[in-house]
Amino acid sequence: MISILLPRRIAFRHLAAILCGLAFVAGFFPVASRAGDDEKGADGWNLVCRTADLTVYERPHKGSSLREFKAVGQIDAEPATVKRVLDDVPAYPRFMPYVVESRVISGDANVRVSYARISPPMVGDRDYTIRVRCETRRNAAGALCFCNRWETANELGPSEKPGVTRVKITEGSWLLEPSDSGRRTEATYCIYSDSGGAIPAFLLNSASKTAIPKLFDSVRKQVTLPKYLNK
Repeated sequence: MISILLPRRIAFRHLAAILCGLAFVAGFFPVASRAGDDEKGADGWNLVCRTADLTVYERPHKGSSLREFKAVGQIDAEPATVKRVLDDVPAYPRFMPYVVESRVISGDANVRVSYARISPPMVGDRDYTIRVRCETRRNAAGALCFCNRWETANELGPSEKPGVTRVKITEGSWLLEPSDSGRRTEATYCIYSDSGGAIPAFLLNSASKTAIPKLFDSVRKQVTLPKYLNK
């Protein structure tokens, strides 16, 4: 649990660590709206920030003070390579910050159930179980796109542990589409999550904006490893 008396810079850093872990140990699903439309407020998305390779949006979530976030960014690898990284659940503790445990409980190529525990400093461990539904389809040009969606499925995983805060809500998306003649990936990522504990919503919303770029950076580094290439 984090005290709201902590300096905001410290609070944001450690909350971002939580959200970075929540964000990554998950799957992805298709999002209909495109980046160009979103700049105009399509589907309620509003532009938060933009860099050369990543654009982040946010919108209200009905019935909650927490907000949904979407990011669209380029990754220098084919979609199939990026998918292998995201599907490599047991490897997350080796390259994703603060993930200390991550394993597949059950499933196949279409649906899997996985458990994760993250251990960021100061705010305490969090854990959760999710169900990921995987899809593959072709775009109008006939190129493969990979889509997954996830939702909390704590009833399918381990019981709550003393000293570990159980995350009750985490749902979101990735969409992997080919760009630059298939040599790169346009990745669209969405997240709505409540990390649990007595953390004010305004801190969680602010921390999400920090966590999402870190998430993309982690994926971009991992796709360069030979183990994910040309399988």
